[in-house]
Amino acid sequence: MNFSFSGYNSETFYDEMFLPEGQIRPGYEHLKNKFETLTSQELLNRQQTAERSMLSMGITFNVYSEGEGTERTMPIDIIPRVLTGREWDEMERGLKQRIRALNMFINDVYNDQDILNDGIVPRDLIESSKCFLPACMGITPPKGIWCHITGTDLIRGEDGTFMVLEDNLRCPSGVSYMLENRELSKQLFPDVLARTGVRPVSDYATRLLHMLQHLSERPNPNVVVLTPGIYNSAYFEHSYLAQQMGVELVDARDLVVNDGFVKMRTTKGFEIVDVIYRRLDDTFLDPEVFNPDSLLGVKGIFEVFKNGRVALANAPGTGVADDKVIYAYVPRIIKYYLGEEAIIPNVRTYICREQEDFDYVMANIEQLVVKEANEAGGYGMLIGPKATAEEHELFREKIRDNPRNYIAQPTISLSRVPCMMQDHAEGRHVDLRPYILYGEDIHVMPGGLTRVALRKGSLVVNSSQGGGGKDTWVLY
Repeated sequence: MNFSFSGYNSETFYDEMFLPEGQIRPGYEHLKNKFETLTSQELLNRQQTAERSMLSMGITFNVYSEGEGTERTMPIDIIPRVLTGREWDEMERGLKQRIRALNMFINDVYNDQDILNDGIVPRDLIESSKCFLPACMGITPPKGIWCHITGTDLIRGEDGTFMVLEDNLRCPSGVSYMLENRELSKQLFPDVLARTGVRPVSDYATRLLHMLQHLSERPNPNVVVLTPGIYNSAYFEHSYLAQQMGVELVDARDLVVNDGFVKMRTTKGFEIVDVIYRRLDDTFLDPEVFNPDSLLGVKGIFEVFKNGRVALANAPGTGVADDKVIYAYVPRIIKYYLGEEAIIPNVRTYICREQEDFDYVMANIEQLVVKEANEAGGYGMLIGPKATAEEHELFREKIRDNPRNYIAQPTISLSRVPCMMQDHAEGRHVDLRPYILYGEDIHVMPGGLTRVALRKGSLVVNSSQGGGGKDTWVLY
């Protein structure tokens, strides 16, 4: 018996594949037709093939929410998500606008501080941010670029409008899943992929390398990927990207500061390193400047960076724009630097340090999502409608103790996409993380990683919280 979407129920949520009346949305026609020529067992076999491929490639991450670190393969769903070229082009325009303004903001914060002097963003908000690094004051990184690689999380609400949920400018992860999901689509549905007219993402590693090389003034610069090591949850991605770019994967033991340069130990002696794509947090970079207990960083590397003799991507200090409270000010930041309204809106955000918003959150916490300013991966978060009365009160206490550290947002009914659940399709909530490279120009990879809340009814898409991923097809 052939597979059918006839029993699929889009319910009251915005569905990416089906209109409320049940008709197919533009771009999904070839995909739907292909699926309905296959039996449920054939599709189940393909789903299992995809999962085995992920396992054989060693694409893993850690799930810390289960009481202890559990290493797992990245769950994948084989039904791709499709975006039309028209809606993508508008999204791309909005992301470029946002990254350009955020880069200007970071540079201003660490130099002239015009936006603080003019009162657009409160000075004490910046100075109290955990990710603000006073050591970066007065620094302008190579080519004036701070946020070289960004993963911006987007969601689509009930009316189908895309909104920015948060910005990730420190060490955004997940791009290897985007690339491998596409490779699996090529294996599982090559005919549909060709007929649908999908924009490629396979040039990501080439674009990443060119962007990193652009940061150096030396011809044929030496680029490396700096990893915290094999126990990091994203180690697969670090090694994968280094291999795809054809550059060395190094950890702190491989690098040393010598004669004013960062150098890499090799079998032939020391080699100067010009550009470092670092995959560890700012405070672990240099124990002489930040965390003295760090065993993951390189002593003296920050001084070399300050002197312009090595480029670090992303630049230290970039995380100040990752702060979820700063996120609430991004529309004002765009207006201030570019004189434009934000093309992609933020989710309505309540800033708990402001009295009116604080009072509203205290009175309505049962309906809100509350987030800590500098947590990621789905941690430090309360989903009000899903939480208990005890959890509500616990978060009220946390907010009272440190209102600056919290924001709150309405609980958004994220859009849904059909996912394979054994022999049938069920809707699951999704978000989208496009990846943006900022070098000679700003390039947004067409698609990104669609993250899926695989647990029925869940709104948490993070892989660290049991979520998965699926391929994202952007049409020409």
